[in-house]
Amino acid sequence: QVQLVESGGGLVQAGGSLRLSCAASGRTFKIYAMGWFRQAPGKEREFVTRITWSAGNTYYADSVKGRFTISRNNAKNTVYLQMNNLKPEDTAVYYCAVDKDPGDKYYDSNEYDYWGQGTQVTVSS
Repeated sequence: QVQLVESGGGLVQAGGSLRLSCAASGRTFKIYAMGWFRQAPGKEREFVTRITWSAGNTYYADSVKGRFTISRNNAKNTVYLQMNNLKPEDTAVYYCAVDKDPGDKYYDSNEYDYWGQGTQVTVSS
């Protein structure tokens, strides 16, 4: 098992920034990649970004490209999501997740094996 704990959410005005963190513990050797997803009220969970643990390859949803940056600290088993120029439509609960295996459908939440509890991000206009 891998346990994930997110932190860093909060309330920010449009145009502002937040940095989310996700600390992994347990059987972290299982991690192939980590991702961030988000879910707004009444909407399905959607892919935001992903980073592979060894090579550091990154993937982004079109809606956040150029504004969000994912990074990792392997020594701390932690992944970060730097969110700049936030918009009201970024308001959601943000979840980090672990993918144990490589695959093409990095954007599909079904590909991920472990999930954090989520952290709320609210962007006011």
